[in-house]
Amino acid sequence: RKRQRYVEKDGKCNVQHGNVRETYRYLTDIFTTLVDLKWRFSLLVFILAYAVTWLFFGLIWWFIAYCRGDLDHLEDHAWTPCVNNLNGFVSAFLFSIETETTIGYGHRVITDKCPEGIVLLLLQAILGSMVNAFMVGCMFVKISQPNKRAETLVFSSHAVVSLRDDRLCLMFRVGDLRDSHIVEASIRAKLIKSKQTQEGEFIPLDQTDLSVGFETGDDRLFLVSPLIISHEIDERSPFWDVSRHQLEKDDFEIVVILEGMVEATGMTCQARSSYLADEVLWGHRFSPVLSLAEGCYEVDYGGFHHTVPVPTPACSARQLAAAAARRDAHLYWSIPSRLDQP
Repeated sequence: RKRQRYVEKDGKCNVQHGNVRETYRYLTDIFTTLVDLKWRFSLLVFILAYAVTWLFFGLIWWFIAYCRGDLDHLEDHAWTPCVNNLNGFVSAFLFSIETETTIGYGHRVITDKCPEGIVLLLLQAILGSMVNAFMVGCMFVKISQPNKRAETLVFSSHAVVSLRDDRLCLMFRVGDLRDSHIVEASIRAKLIKSKQTQEGEFIPLDQTDLSVGFETGDDRLFLVSPLIISHEIDERSPFWDVSRHQLEKDDFEIVVILEGMVEATGMTCQARSSYLADEVLWGHRFSPVLSLAEGCYEVDYGGFHHTVPVPTPACSARQLAAAAARRDAHLYWSIPSRLDQP
């Protein structure tokens, strides 16, 4: 049975929220709600925000002209209207657009004999500025979001398990396709696996940290060329007792998270990927992709996902460490000392 992914390979979290009763919380943070909307809904809200305000104030300008009797004295040149050359709702709507957008064509203009019009002019100028600031701010934040930048951060299609300095390590590769770098890049990894506690509680998606160099600072990356991220399988690792045979039958997911700041914009970017149990290759190593060219180092991304098989013990890291300890003890006791000599 194929495991349902918690995080897709492209980084999308495969979680849907249902039965949310307190929907008013979305309205209390209306700015983030509008930024999180899809583009088609954001553009619809953007258009409606301006159209509704233009129509609303256009209706009020027409209503003022109607109540003052300006529409009944269109041909009376001795009459001073509230707005010159306003002869209906269409012209009131156009005057509303000119007022809010500060176009000012000069054909329709407010007179000084209309105090209610002056108050409405001030009110529309203030509210129009607020609408402009809010909507332009939403669109600017949405356009400048670093989500697309994460698409140029790539992860290897498989993770591998092999020996490094006589220690079993779980490894995967990350790379950046752009010339502009990710500043203060850091990497994290989590093991997602079902768990049952000693009290009988079942935790369907328990999260366990996989050390990728937090203690030594190796999790802070200088991501100029592709890097191989290594998790040493020691006694603190959840894979300490996992052998090759157990790995093939196990059911888990490894979620990797790369975070950093975009050099061009200064905004924080996050890229994610995941590896299921059948995407972890035991006894493989990544092919080298970095070579020395004329005057520079050249990266061949054509072999970014390639792995090669290497001799690797099929036992678990615990068994491998125990065998190494027995071998070292045998060598220690087999060396003759001066105390053994007469």
